[in-house]
Amino acid sequence: MAGYDYLIVGSGLFGSIFAHEATQRGKKCLVVERRSHTGGNIHCRETAGINVHEYGAHIFHTGNREVWDYVNRFAEFNRFTNSPIANFNGEIYNLPFNMNTFSRMWGVVRPEEARAIIEKQRAEIQGQPRNLEEQAISLVGRDVYEKLIKGYTQKQWGRACTDLPAFIIKRIPVRFTYDNNYFNDPYQGIPIGGYNVIIDRLLEGIEVRLNCDFFEQRDELSALADRIVYTGMVDAYFGYCYGHLEYRSLRFETELLDTENYQGDAVVNYTDAQTPFTRIIEHKHFEFGTQEKTVITREYPAEWQPGMEPYYPVNDEKNQALYAKYKALADAESNVLFGGRLAEYRYYDMDKVVFSALQTCKKELG
Repeated sequence: MAGYDYLIVGSGLFGSIFAHEATQRGKKCLVVERRSHTGGNIHCRETAGINVHEYGAHIFHTGNREVWDYVNRFAEFNRFTNSPIANFNGEIYNLPFNMNTFSRMWGVVRPEEARAIIEKQRAEIQGQPRNLEEQAISLVGRDVYEKLIKGYTQKQWGRACTDLPAFIIKRIPVRFTYDNNYFNDPYQGIPIGGYNVIIDRLLEGIEVRLNCDFFEQRDELSALADRIVYTGMVDAYFGYCYGHLEYRSLRFETELLDTENYQGDAVVNYTDAQTPFTRIIEHKHFEFGTQEKTVITREYPAEWQPGMEPYYPVNDEKNQALYAKYKALADAESNVLFGGRLAEYRYYDMDKVVFSALQTCKKELG
């Protein structure tokens, strides 16, 4: 007889929320995590009193009041507003593209001036855009594309913009106001004390086995529970029987610096093609830190290879067709629930993961 109602593979947001909700309903859960810590990619590591986002910047934002109320049950959020800047060969621009960006680029002051320049530049693309470059120019014009999109995107995807499909950037946020708030969502912030606070409270009282690779003990672990909630890579679950789904990965280079303030903002994107990294994160600014030292992380995009962390699914037509095959296999699994960005092969913002997990809980647990 199985000793647990649910075996939950992975302790990221999806798995931790499901474990919490199931436990609240009287179910017995076992969470297995191959890493040495819980929380998946939202895990924070404390260094010199600073909560370091170990797997890249995570800024919580949502327009869903149910999701916002839910996460606030587990942590208090600060008022952090994401206002990244772009560094193009030493020229500084505000993101997302807004009147501050256009004023810096063209010396314009009024929205109608900026709009006229963009409209004129957009006109060079006639007909349906055939690739990402043409799509970007058709949306924001040549100048913004060349300085703020082209180099960054080619680094991020490891391919020329002319070789990337147009649908990757179906839309680009463009504002004709002096508003540097990157997100339009009404609710935004960082949990005070870092994301570990949320995960620790979600998993309170639940058995968690760290450094436990599901695939190394698959038969033994699967026999322990009536049902499985799987949040890992969907192609790995099925032994890559149709081949590997493609991802982009990241490499992080983190430094503790003996200075109070390195760059003056939490996120600075480097949009030229020559700088090898895409951005620098200064972690203390997420929580308005006043520590004497600071921690910065440079992000280097990389082509994913087995053994590396998968971050961004390559949602082109080839990979979507491959995923459809794996999804058919997943749907046929009667006692396994697949959830989260890796199991569903999609890029999920954190609020979408929370919402998806809660919907899964309602459907599965009632």
